[in-house]
Amino acid sequence: MILSLAVIGIAAAGVYFLAIPHSDHAPDLPRVPYRVELIGARRDAGYPVAAPAGLPDTWKATSVRYEPDTKHWHLGYQTPDGQYVQLEQSTQKAADFITDASQGASATKRTQAIDGRTWTRYTGGRYDALVLDGTHGSTTVVAGTASFDEMAKLAAALKTG
Repeated sequence: MILSLAVIGIAAAGVYFLAIPHSDHAPDLPRVPYRVELIGARRDAGYPVAAPAGLPDTWKATSVRYEPDTKHWHLGYQTPDGQYVQLEQSTQKAADFITDASQGASATKRTQAIDGRTWTRYTGGRYDALVLDGTHGSTTVVAGTASFDEMAKLAAALKTG
């Protein structure tokens, strides 16, 4: 019986180490184009829809969507060091939208001047965020697992035209 258990243990260890892939780095996500969705969102939203211009190619757009019912624009990025940052914009009620977009992060008393605009820092368990509230009736949230410096790079690159 002990011999049988030893054979089964060796077989299980072999499967674990040889057949199951192990990786310590973020998955290589495919780059997604977003130009068509951006054009559609800018036509429909009723507020200046933002998208980054001039980010290095090492920033990879990985997700995009526009929801016409809520006027919600989303653009997700993988940063050069494999972290995630998303741009969220909407005309929804600001408090609810910020909670959803930042995964429940809470406002801090710290602000950050980026490209002549004042962003409020939010910190949370899953995401941290930079929030620009009340711009032309919309709220803009840059949130993710990246550092505030990385999020500020995305915020600084945002253009609306």
